[in-house]
Amino acid sequence: MLRTQFEEDLTKLHVQFSEMAQEVSDAVYKSVKAFIKHDKEIAFNVIENDAKINEMEVKLEKKSLEMIALQQPVTTDLRIIITVMKASSDLERMGDHAVSIAKSTIRVKGNERILEVEEKISDMADAVKKMVDAVKDAYIEGDAEKAKLIATNDSKINDYFTEIYDMCIKEMKENPETVVGGTDYLQVSGFLERIGDYVTNICEWIVYLKTGKILELNSNRTDFIG
Repeated sequence: MLRTQFEEDLTKLHVQFSEMAQEVSDAVYKSVKAFIKHDKEIAFNVIENDAKINEMEVKLEKKSLEMIALQQPVTTDLRIIITVMKASSDLERMGDHAVSIAKSTIRVKGNERILEVEEKISDMADAVKKMVDAVKDAYIEGDAEKAKLIATNDSKINDYFTEIYDMCIKEMKENPETVVGGTDYLQVSGFLERIGDYVTNICEWIVYLKTGKILELNSNRTDFIG
């Protein structure tokens, strides 16, 4: 009976984590859409919805700790709970960066726009959102190999950031009126780059979930947990 209840609780954790990942994916998409379109209504919606994401993370952490205390899970079951706790924390931080992008939208007031940069930021955001959606699927499927593959896309996100940085610096040097807007572009692309890093973190936790190994993906370091 206890085992059945524990399995039901694990299923609920999986479902709640997936729902949180979807909320974060939507927040990232909406925040960049708001920034590109200068749509403050969408931006405010992202900011207001962040409380929901935070609440989901708190509930996941609370339930996880409760299950550890009451059930004292071992091996695979414990790895599942640890993965949910750690990965939900990464999701919450991703949501915070989406809020920061939304706040940039509200802060912008008629700054000189650089359309080429905005197009590149939009492309970068699409790539980041695909990573967020893909890592959610990899978690649901428990697919460590897919997680490793997703993590390799982070280098593409870093390339976007470098390209946007170079474009902004060049434009700001040539046209001082773009300095304020260019600074916002740099910040937004920086937030997107960090979201990509957090997706990579979640990929690492999926690998840990399936193998018991903590790998630092995209590096040469490998750690093992007993």
